[in-house]
Order: sequence, then C-alpha cells, then structure tokens
Amino acid sequence: MMTTHTPGTDPLDLLDVTGLLSDEERQIQETVRRFVADRVRPHVAEWFEAGTFPRELAPELGKLGLLGMHLDGYGCAGTSAVAYGLACLELEAGDSGLRSFVSVQGSLAMFSIWKYGSEEQKQEWLPRMAAGEAIGCFGLTEPDFGSDPANMRTRATRDGGDWILTGTKMWITNGSIADVATVWAQTEDGIRGFLVPRGTPGFTSRTIKQKLSLRASITGELILDEVRLPDSARLPEARGLGAPLGCLSEARFGIIFGSAGAARDSLRAALDYANSRVQFGRPIAAFQLTQEKLANMAVGLNTSLLLALHLGRLKDAGAIKPHQISVGKLNNVRTALAIARECRTILGGSGITLEYSPLRHANNLESVLTYEGTSEIHTLVVGQALTGHAAFR
Repeated sequence: MMTTHTPGTDPLDLLDVTGLLSDEERQIQETVRRFVADRVRPHVAEWFEAGTFPRELAPELGKLGLLGMHLDGYGCAGTSAVAYGLACLELEAGDSGLRSFVSVQGSLAMFSIWKYGSEEQKQEWLPRMAAGEAIGCFGLTEPDFGSDPANMRTRATRDGGDWILTGTKMWITNGSIADVATVWAQTEDGIRGFLVPRGTPGFTSRTIKQKLSLRASITGELILDEVRLPDSARLPEARGLGAPLGCLSEARFGIIFGSAGAARDSLRAALDYANSRVQFGRPIAAFQLTQEKLANMAVGLNTSLLLALHLGRLKDAGAIKPHQISVGKLNNVRTALAIARECRTILGGSGITLEYSPLRHANNLESVLTYEGTSEIHTLVVGQALTGHAAFR
C-alpha cells in the first residue's frame, strides 16, 4: 500500500521531517499511531492511575509485528532501524510505559537471545516472544550497582555440569510478569548471561509499588536464591560486559525516537489547549509569551526528530557508534522532559490532571532520563569521545 505525504499538514512538523521518510516507513508509523489511538489513549490515564500494565496488549503488539521487529527470523518482522524507531515514537506518544514494554521485550530480552543465544534457545523462545505469547525481562541492574554493572554482586558458580546463581536484580521492567529473564552474573571467567524461566526453583520476583513515574509499566525485583540451571541455560556467545552493554545500545536507540514521541504528544496537547482556552477576550495562543513557549518547544522537537532520523540512517548503514547513541539519548530525553514541563505551564491548573498528557509524560521521562544509562553517564561517554579520557572513575 502506497501512502501520500502532503507537506505542511502538521503544524508541529515545521521542517517536514516526515517528507524524509519512505512510503513504507510512513505506513508503519501510521499503523502504530492508529493502534495507540484505538487501544491505548482511551485507557492510559486509568492504567497510570492504577499503576498497572495490561498484559493482554502483548499478543496485539505481537500481531502487529512490533515485538523484536528489527530482528530477522524466528517470527520477527526484520524491519529497518528507522521503522523500529518510528514505532517507538508512536508508542511513547501514547505512554513511556508502553514503549518500555516493547523496548525491553525486543531490544533487551529478545535481542540478548537473538545475538548471544544458541539455536535451541532461539527456537524455544523467540517465536513465542515475537508473538507476545511469552514475555521477557533483562536482569542487569542491581540495588547497589546501577551505573557500574562491572561490579555486580550476582554470582554464577559451577557445580558439576550445572550453574548456581545467587543475587538480586532491581528496577527490572516486566520483571514480575516475565516468563523468562536474561540474567547477567559474575563467573570465574567474567560476566556471563543466563536464561532463567519463571518457575525455576529459587527464582522469585516482586512488583515494585508506590512509583511516581512509569506507572503504566510493571517494574520488578528479581531474587535468585541458589538457582540451579543447566549449562544449556547459558548464553554461549555472551562473554564479558560488552554483551549486556551491546543490548543496552539497542534499547537506547529506541529511546532516542520514543522520547521525541512524548515531546510531540505534550506539545500537541498544549497547542490544542492554547487555541481553545480564552482569557482576556482571546485564545491564549494569541499572546506573545505563549507563542514564545510554543515556538521554542517546536524548534526543540524538530531538532530531536532530525537527530533521531539521522542516527537511524547511520544504524541502518551499520555505521553508528556508541557515543552517537549517547548523544541522541542525552539530547532527546533532556529536550522532551523540558518540553513536557513547559507544556504543563500552558495548561495551567488543568495540566495537573490526567485529562491531559504533559505532566504524565514529564513524570515518565524522569525515569527515561535515568534508565539505560543516566544523563551523567551519557555525558561522560560524550566527554570521552571528545577528549580521549575516561572520567568514569
């Protein structure tokens, strides 16, 4: 199906970024946008307030081909990086929790198996995960080691032909609903990855409650108490810290696009409100201070979109570098958070309610700013690229 593009139809697309997309990319973006409009927007405020994620969405996301969509084979769609990014943009325009679910499922849990797993592991898990029949999570972060995973305390020791895993993982998206966890642990030969199915003796999880951010997302703690696994549970191609960090680069890429979606949705809500809210006899959109806010935010949004698209083209060409992904996450999440906060000011008192999206997006983006590498860590990655000096220690 061919799509047509009419420049100037979206006032927020000041630089006609949409015109730089292919027909296929626009079609994928529009398909995800319709799904979000039909299945997410009518309910997301309720999910956020209740602090829940509707697991029944997983098969629907799978049917659309959005789970592991940028991977090849095993029931995955095999789309381009840009198409995956555009899907993330539309998902996060609905809510960061929805994009987080898709990112963790596809770019962390599935990607770790696809990249580092055995053929048997791929056949066992990837088709079901792509269909949304099985949910995965990614156990790297620990209570005392977030930005410093090299010093994780989770241990895997040999016991005959088996492995014994002991440790705790924290802030794990999908953690308490996952059917399988990719768990990273220290061994005598360095960091290795293991697949831990739900129900394995000694493996438990709990949902983290009382969150002020990412409420429409399930965040869990994983507890491994002398979990015995066969060697076939080990990811055979994962050796060293570079393996989980490679997975994180995949997830961070989706955030570059996704955060722009949250910014776009916030700005659209503020623009619509400003045109309909009348004060002193005219819409507040007609006042100079409001227009300055809107103009500055629109420039920031369009800059973020151009950056995301450029990095997507680099990724599709196989030329992207880790520090470039850090540039994208650092800039776009920071920009999106500033936009969401500023949009709330245009909405006035109405902006603190769940009737409008900007403050919900702002709360969510506080988590996005921190996970998959804090803004401080990405700043130091960029600093190292500039100076050649690693300032992490």
